[in-house]
Amino acid sequence: MAKSSTLLLCLFVYIFIITEPVLAQTCSNYRFSSNTLFQSCNDLPVLDSFLHYTYDSSSGNLQVAYRHTNLSPGKWVAWAVNPTSTGMVGAQAIVAYPISDGTVRAYTSPISSYQTSLQEGELSFNVSELSAIYQNNEMIIFATLSLPLANGGNINIVWQDGSLSGNSLLPHPTSGSNIRSVSTMNLISGTSASTAGGGAGGSKLKKRNIHGILNAVSWGIMMPIGAIIARYLRVSKSAGSAWFYLHVFCQASAYIIGVAGWATGIKLGSESEGIQFSTHRAIGIALFCLATVQVFAMFVRPKPEHKYRFYWNIYHHTVGYTVIVLAVVNIFKGLDILSPEKQWRNAYTAIIVTLGLVAAVLEAFTWYVVIKRGKDEESAKTSQLGNGSRSQYA
Repeated sequence: MAKSSTLLLCLFVYIFIITEPVLAQTCSNYRFSSNTLFQSCNDLPVLDSFLHYTYDSSSGNLQVAYRHTNLSPGKWVAWAVNPTSTGMVGAQAIVAYPISDGTVRAYTSPISSYQTSLQEGELSFNVSELSAIYQNNEMIIFATLSLPLANGGNINIVWQDGSLSGNSLLPHPTSGSNIRSVSTMNLISGTSASTAGGGAGGSKLKKRNIHGILNAVSWGIMMPIGAIIARYLRVSKSAGSAWFYLHVFCQASAYIIGVAGWATGIKLGSESEGIQFSTHRAIGIALFCLATVQVFAMFVRPKPEHKYRFYWNIYHHTVGYTVIVLAVVNIFKGLDILSPEKQWRNAYTAIIVTLGLVAAVLEAFTWYVVIKRGKDEESAKTSQLGNGSRSQYA
């Protein structure tokens, strides 16, 4: 009996293993209600989208069905071919959205700039048999494109979604999956590759990742550690002046690495026309300016006994803690923009929480040491006064 149960269990696991990949292939398993058949299909990498198509190389006709699933109400979708580049500008788009009367409007829209409002217009190639349906939170666009190709069957495609205000189309988000919805595919072989993973798109994504890592490590980790060293290590008499050199080394290193990350961000901004992250950019510029002022302020630091040293210390601490707060806030904004895997956000959150807990424990310990030291010094003074009085009357 036990052997039979084990055999059945192994058989079930085997069946699950061989069928699970097939079940996951939602593109190839999909059946249209109209029983329309397509020769090929691709699971697009982002935005829950799929492209079914049949390409006739002799006539240059491309019959497509673009599917966007998990689409919440009040959203528009678009799918486009870009004959000139891999980006948004120059894309020849087909747009669809549901209307309040229950129908779906589908039309063509050429995109000539990043400030497009997706106005209806003719494309650079003929489009026929255009229609769209929306049901069960899924939008499907059908069309036939007259698309003769001379470069081995490669085309650049772009797809998007955005919100509606009544029947007006609002701009799509400019972060996360919405800035990675570009791909190059070969209509002959059926292969496709997201341009976010190679070529110019891959280079830009790599720069974004470098920008994020440099700034997270410098402004977001090293700066807080440097502040912790300055505030709590100096209490230890055995540390002597070592705390100061450690503090300077940590903050100077953080500043140098941070400037490299900031410069990468500025470069990315100049290369991403039409994509604006105004708050993230403004905080980054303010952060860089405050940190730079902080660095140069070290060259005019008064000596400890100078009458202005008290005011300089207030300035130094205020600007320093402001830089750290702005850095942490901006790093989380950057994570929202990049939309990396959840573990990256969790890792940085864990680091910040850990540093906060360490600071809280050290703060309590520092106050304990300072208060105890004050009592010991007061006791020593009292003892000295007592000894002096006894010696006077001795």
